[in-house]
Amino acid sequence: MNKPSKFLQLLDNFITNYMPCSVGASPNTVTSYKYAFRLLLAFMYSEKGISADKISFDKLDFDTLTEFFDWIEKDRGCSASTKNQRLSAILSFSEYAQNRDFDAASVFRRSVIKIPMKKVRNKQRAVLSVQEVSILLRLPEDSNEIGIRDKVLLSLMYASGARAQEICDLTAGNIQFNLEGATLNIKGKGGKSRRIGIPDNCAKMLRKYISHRQIGSMPDKHIFSSQTHEHMSVSCIEGIFKKYVQQAKAENPTLFREDSYPPHSMRHSTASHMLEAGVSIVVIKNFLGHASLQTTQIYAELSQNTVDKHLKEWNKKWFSADSKAVKESEKKNEIPEFLKI
Repeated sequence: MNKPSKFLQLLDNFITNYMPCSVGASPNTVTSYKYAFRLLLAFMYSEKGISADKISFDKLDFDTLTEFFDWIEKDRGCSASTKNQRLSAILSFSEYAQNRDFDAASVFRRSVIKIPMKKVRNKQRAVLSVQEVSILLRLPEDSNEIGIRDKVLLSLMYASGARAQEICDLTAGNIQFNLEGATLNIKGKGGKSRRIGIPDNCAKMLRKYISHRQIGSMPDKHIFSSQTHEHMSVSCIEGIFKKYVQQAKAENPTLFREDSYPPHSMRHSTASHMLEAGVSIVVIKNFLGHASLQTTQIYAELSQNTVDKHLKEWNKKWFSADSKAVKESEKKNEIPEFLKI
């Protein structure tokens, strides 16, 4: 690759240093931003014939960027929400670039801010009922290592309401056991930490599992490991969750009626059940580690949606009559090292 352009130099520093170090963005956010710019570079090469090292800010005018966002929707099949994520990444970079080289990046910045976010239909979050959670937690077998791990993992996800990444990052040193349960020191989004308590029945299960793995005296050891890595990944939790949800659906055809239940649905379920049990929304906000009460307020609506869903089902029952082409393009386009995932 030739000497990087000013565009690539600034983008390299934005992805490599500014986002993870100055902003404190999570690895998942940085990866999402990388995808946005990989797509932009693929578009410029495949549709405009401009290789990555030849891209300059003046080539990223309003018409070109509009074509790019049309392309990711029509040719790449991106949803409106995904398009908005890509636009957010490019907006963030445009501000960063303009602050460091106003003359070069000002046209780019002015072009990006003219592009509107696309309206997204509110997607109802999948929430498990208390009965469905109980079924799910009983499914893992206690007779093998994987089953034991999965039972503790699913139980802890529900008891703590933690995000999948937070569960992955949990170490033996992050847990303090006491007479009435245990306290978890969780590192959440943006490096923010919080302490939450889990009930005694889950704490006993967790203590037994830590003892079984013999990691109680190893504070840096992660609680949950995959078959190949000591530090479990979010994709591994997604696989575990999908496995038991599919089993639960097959064994309980009248329950688990949503199309899909991602791991985050367990967090939604915990919050919804707490709200329905009368727990203050302010307490739930702190428990979940939300930055604002507005985010937690979603669960008030979510709880009502759960009620409406059950009423609808009751009434119905009783009263009814990244593609191969892009990868090939990246090979020819010499994708910059800092955008590789």
